[in-house]
Order: sequence, then structure tokens, then C-alpha cells
Amino acid sequence: SDITQRKSAENEIRTLAFYDHLTQLPNRRLLMDRLQHALASARRSGKHGALVFIDLDDFKCINDRHGHQGGDRLLREVAGRLCLAVRETDTVARLGGDEFVIMLENLHHERGQAMAEARQIAHKALEALSEPYTLDGNTALSSASMGIAMFDANEVDVDTLMRQADVSMYRAKHAGKHTLQFFDEPG
Repeated sequence: SDITQRKSAENEIRTLAFYDHLTQLPNRRLLMDRLQHALASARRSGKHGALVFIDLDDFKCINDRHGHQGGDRLLREVAGRLCLAVRETDTVARLGGDEFVIMLENLHHERGQAMAEARQIAHKALEALSEPYTLDGNTALSSASMGIAMFDANEVDVDTLMRQADVSMYRAKHAGKHTLQFFDEPG
């Protein structure tokens, strides 16, 4: 009985520490840990990876129109759609608010091919997020802007990679929303 209670408490603490309470996706802390491992793996394998920053376009309007409960339902739905749009080995995380991240690992060895793979997965996610949502019996539309930063065997730190993905996401927003931008492509 004591062991069962202790194990249950340990599991609850782990969940609170590493997972987003609303979506049950990995949170920033767990994402950072997985990203460190992904960078090390890319250095060993020579394969590319990608970090995709996602920000929902005009999410404030959803909250204003459907209330915070409606906004929370939309965020849970977004989490589910993102998980269905990626490969089983990819990580989907919620940073907070209406910001999500997809970490893609084990992309092609050749950069151009790896970018094509990342673009294909990101487009699939982008299209999934643009499908109508039903909130309180009403249809709601939303879209997302995505920024993609590639990584490979070259030395790059987690903070730099996060900044690159964030910068490219803002470039996508300024390019007209419902689009994606790679960090190293001209905006």
C-alpha cells in the first residue's frame, strides 16, 4: 500500500514537472531535454533534424468569441491534430499559450532532402490545423504560422536553435499567416 501510494505520487510529480496540464503534451522542460538528446543523436548519426515553432494565428479572437473554455478546447484539439500529423518518433510539445513545437528527428542525411521531409510534415500539420473546429456547437476557423530551424552534425546549442525557429515563425506571421518559413531561406 505504501509503495503503491509512493509510486502514484512520483508519477503525479513527474507529470506535473514534464507535461502540460491542459494538453498532456510534453512541456518546455521535457522538450529541452529531448532536444539535447536529438542534437547529440544528429551529431552521432549524421542525420538532420528540425525544430518547428507553431503559433496559432489570431488565437485571441477565438478566446474573445468562445471564452477561455472554448480556447482551451481548441488548444486540446490542436494538440491532437498535431500528434496525428507527425510521425510516431517525432515530439509535439506545448510551450504555453498558443505556442506549440514539433521536433523532427532522423531526417535525411542530405540537407535538401531533409528540408523537403520537414516541409512535407509541417504542411500536413498546417493543413490539419486549418480544418474547422466545433466549439459549443459553433464552427470556428483557425490557422497557424510555422517557423522551421534545421539541425545536423554541426555544433548548435539548444538556445540558438530555439531562437532560429522562433525568428522564422515570426517571419511566417509577417508573410501573411497560415504559412511556414525556414530559418535559412530568404523571407
